[in-house]
Amino acid sequence: MLRLVRARVSALPGGPEAGKQTERPKSGPPLVLLPSTPPVPTTERILQRGIFEINGRSCDVVLSDSALRWKPIQPEHPAAPAVGNSKCDFLSKEEFIELKDLFSVKLKWRRSAKQQKGGTLLGITLFVCMKKEQNKLKDYILNLNNLSEDHCALWVKDLKKILTEFSNRPKSLKVLINPQSHKKEAAHIYYEHVEPLLKLAEIKTDVTITEYEGHALSLLKECELQEFDGIICVGGDGSASEVAQGLLLRAQMDAGIDTNYILTPVRTSLPLGIIPAGSTNALAHSIYGVTHIETATLHIIMGHMQTVDVCTFSSTGKFLRFGFSAMFGFGGRTLALAEKHRWMPPNQRKDFATIKTLASLKPENCEILFLPAKTSQNFQEGSRNEHKTTESDYNNQWQKIQGHFLNINIMAIPCCCSMISEGLVPNTRLNNGSMALIIARNTSRPEFVKHLKRYASLKNQFNFPFVETYNVAEVKIQPRNNCECDTGEFEFHGTSSKKNYPWNVDGDLMEVVSEVHIKVHPQLMKLYGGHLEEMNDYK
Repeated sequence: MLRLVRARVSALPGGPEAGKQTERPKSGPPLVLLPSTPPVPTTERILQRGIFEINGRSCDVVLSDSALRWKPIQPEHPAAPAVGNSKCDFLSKEEFIELKDLFSVKLKWRRSAKQQKGGTLLGITLFVCMKKEQNKLKDYILNLNNLSEDHCALWVKDLKKILTEFSNRPKSLKVLINPQSHKKEAAHIYYEHVEPLLKLAEIKTDVTITEYEGHALSLLKECELQEFDGIICVGGDGSASEVAQGLLLRAQMDAGIDTNYILTPVRTSLPLGIIPAGSTNALAHSIYGVTHIETATLHIIMGHMQTVDVCTFSSTGKFLRFGFSAMFGFGGRTLALAEKHRWMPPNQRKDFATIKTLASLKPENCEILFLPAKTSQNFQEGSRNEHKTTESDYNNQWQKIQGHFLNINIMAIPCCCSMISEGLVPNTRLNNGSMALIIARNTSRPEFVKHLKRYASLKNQFNFPFVETYNVAEVKIQPRNNCECDTGEFEFHGTSSKKNYPWNVDGDLMEVVSEVHIKVHPQLMKLYGGHLEEMNDYK
C-alpha cells in the first residue's frame, strides 16, 4: 500500500502548484502512474488538483467549482494487469461528491486529550449531506489525508469560499424551544442532536426557552428579527403553529396591516424550520416526509426551502388566527374535552377524550358554504363521494350543504404522522392553493368508528356513503343553534341559545360562537424542508 511522503505530495498537473518540482526517490515503492486530469464537464472550472489518501488509498483528487472528484492512483508494475480486469476497473473507478451537498470543511488534527489547539495535521475533513433512505438525510464524513499544511490550507480556503456562495443557507438563526413539549425532551433534543450540527456548519444561534403558552408569539411580534436568516422551533404541533402564527402576524404588522381585519395577508420574509419534538408532529412530518431530527436539521443547514399555503380563520369579518388545518364536530369536541383534563399524561388524555366523545357522539346541525378550487384534487382512489372540481363548479361560485354532521375536516396540508404516514388527506400538496374539505354526515357510531379506523390503514377511508370530499378555496361553516342539544362537558356562554363551539386548529383549541370563514392563501409562508422525492437535488 502506498503511503504519502511529506516531501513529495502536493499538486499534480492541472492544479495551481503544478510548476513545483519534486525529487524522485532512489528507492522505495514502485513508481506510480500519474493520470491525466480526470474528465471534468466543460462547464466546470478546475480550482485545485493534488494527491490525498482516501480510505487508505492514494488518490488523484480534482476540485472544480461544482464537484470534488477522486480516482485511486495505480502502481506501475512490470506485468500490468490485463485490460478489462473487473477487479482492477473497480479499484480505479472515479468517485465524486457535488459541492452543493457539502456543508462544512475542517482541518483534521491529531491532538492529545489536553490539547485544545495545534497538534499534528492529518489532512482535511469534509462533512457532506447525503440521502439515507426514503426521505431521511444523514451527514457523511470524507477524510482527505495529506500531511502538507500549506497544501491543505489552500484547499480549505477554496472549499470555504465555495460554501459562502450558497446564499440560501442560513448564517444566523433564532431558536425557540418549548421545554414542555411531549415528554419534556425538546431542550435535550436541541442541545444533544441539533446544536452540534449547527455549530459544525458555523451557524450562529440565539436560543430562547419559552416559559409559558404564547411566549413565542409575543416574542416574535416584538423582538428585532433583522439579524436572523430564519426562525427555528423545537417542539410539537402546538409550538410550531404558535411560531408560524407569530411570524405571520409580525409580517402583517411590519406591512402596516390591521391584524383585526386581515383580508389579503402578506408573505413572511423569514423561513421557519421545525425540529420535531412533540407527540404527533403532523406539520413536521408533512414537510419532511419523516419525523427525523437529523433530517430536519440538515434541511435547515442546507437551506432547502419550500413555500406552503396557509389558511386564515375569521368570524363575522374579524380575524381570528392563521392555521394549516382544522376540525369541527368530533375533532373539536375531543380536543376541548382533552384540554379539560391536562393533568393526565398526554397519551392517556387523548385516549380518554376520544373514547368519551365517541360514547356521547352527537352530530352538529350546520350550514356549509364553500367556494370550489380552480384545480381538481384526487384525495383518495375509490372514494364513493369524491366531488372533483370543474370549471363550471367554480363559475357557479358558492356551493351550499345543509344537514347534521359528525365531523368536518378542512386541511391545507396532508397532516401526516407516524400512525398515518400518508396523512389524513393523501395526495394533498403543501402549496397547490386549495384545501381538502372532508364531511362526515350523521351515521351510526359503529360506522363512524370504522371510518376513523380506516385512516390508520389508508384503506378507502373516504369510501363510505356518509363521507364526502371536496377541493375548495374557501369555506364557511355556520352552526345552527339548537337549544335541545346536550351540553355534556362543554360550557355555554351568555344566553342559553349561545354556544361556544370548539374547533381544533393545528392542535390548538379555538372556541367560536358564530360562523367561521376559512380561506386558503397560496404560498404565504416559507418553510425549511421538503420531500426528497420531490426535490431535484435528491432524485
